Amino acid sequence: MTRIYIDADACPVIRETLACARFEQIPCIIVGNTTQNLERSLRPHDPRSPKDPAHPDRSFWADILQVGIGADSADFAIASAITPADVVVTQDIGLADIVLGRGARAIGVRGRIYNPLTIDAAMFIRHEEKKVRRAGGRTKGPAAFTDDDRKRFSQNLARLVREAKRSSR
Repeated sequence: MTRIYIDADACPVIRETLACARFEQIPCIIVGNTTQNLERSLRPHDPRSPKDPAHPDRSFWADILQVGIGADSADFAIASAITPADVVVTQDIGLADIVLGRGARAIGVRGRIYNPLTIDAAMFIRHEEKKVRRAGGRTKGPAAFTDDDRKRFSQNLARLVREAKRSSR
């Protein structure tokens, strides 16, 4: 069965991801550390959203996995839980690389679909920028998050989930 995992660390598209999970009727797992208020993400934003009978204040299509405070605890939890039928939402290129290596699918919060052909270049750029920062230099940060990013993400996530569901049959 296809599931969506969200790396909740600074993820601006949790609502869009939950909406996709609800539409596709697949589970969504929000993974974060104990310092994050993940319960807030599970409150239904749509009054028509089905309620989980065990937790009436939560959306039926989502659950929380809280992990320790370690730097990569959420990444390791996601990496150990995923199957090739799953989709992972993450800004972390390193996690995206691990996800692809496990045969699953990964998408960035701006709608970039990571694939085995492009992940090596992204990892190389990340490595080079890290070297510049360690040497005391500065690198350019991301542009402001826009409504176009949100729309692109929603469209590409829906496409990726449909592909994952087809391949897991």
